Parts: sequence; structure tokens; C-alpha cells
Amino acid sequence: MIKNWLRRKEHHAANSVAEQGFTLIEIMVVVVILGILAAMVVPKILSRPDQAKVTVARADIEAISQALELFRLDNGFYPTLDQGLEALIQKPSSPPEPRNWNPEGYLKKVPLDPWGNPYMYLQPGSHGKYDLYSFGANGREGGEGPDADIVNWDTQP
Repeated sequence: MIKNWLRRKEHHAANSVAEQGFTLIEIMVVVVILGILAAMVVPKILSRPDQAKVTVARADIEAISQALELFRLDNGFYPTLDQGLEALIQKPSSPPEPRNWNPEGYLKKVPLDPWGNPYMYLQPGSHGKYDLYSFGANGREGGEGPDADIVNWDTQP
């Protein structure tokens, strides 16, 4: 009876050890599945950095536009061309001096476009109260796709 009990115990111990890990085949199946998924997903992700940069530039232009509107609401005018976008982070000392400039500023910093160039600001603008734009990936006026200009006058009321 004790012999039978010991045999059952040894058999059970051998089975539980075998059930604790993964076999090489199971691991290889998982690696192959992950490889197939990566082959399908990675090209789609890698083909979108230009599109992401254009989206960031549009969001930056919208944020700067909102800061310009707040500046105008507080002071009655947009920053002049000489004052530029820096008037949104530091009180301008050149005329006309803002009467109610927000001591906290309107932006924490003036961002560069996603390609590392400053956003262009014209006041008065050719297309509205002010023009705010980026020349895109090529840094030159015009272009198509990622090289196209990103502008605020498409969205200005």
C-alpha cells in the first residue's frame, strides 16, 4: 500500500513539473504570431510620421491663435509685427504697450514647428486679422504633401 502511494506521488510530481513550463514549440508559435503581427502593423506606423508632424503643426497654430485672441481681448489689439509672437510670453516694451497684459503670459513658450523652424506671423495679415503659418517640411513657401504650407486662414472666421 505504501508502495502504491509512493508511485502515485512520484507520478503526480513528474506531471506537475512538466505542466509548469512552456514547450519550445509553444514559445516558437507565439514568436511566429508576434512576428506576423509586427510585419502587418509596423509599416503602417512607420509611414505616418509626416502626417503626425502636419497634425502637430495644425494643433500648434490653433493654440497660438487662441493665445493671440486672448491677447487681443485683454489689450484691444494683436501684437504688432515688431512685437511678434514673443509678446505672448513676455510683455512687449515697444509701442503700443499692452494695457492689460496677463502677468502669467499667454503661452509658456513659443513653439517651433515640428521641422524645427519658427512659425511665421504677420499682422496685419494678407488673409485675415493676422496670418500664422508654417512652411512645412521643406521650409519653403508652397509645396505638396508634407511640404505644403500649414496656415491659419483656412480656419479663421
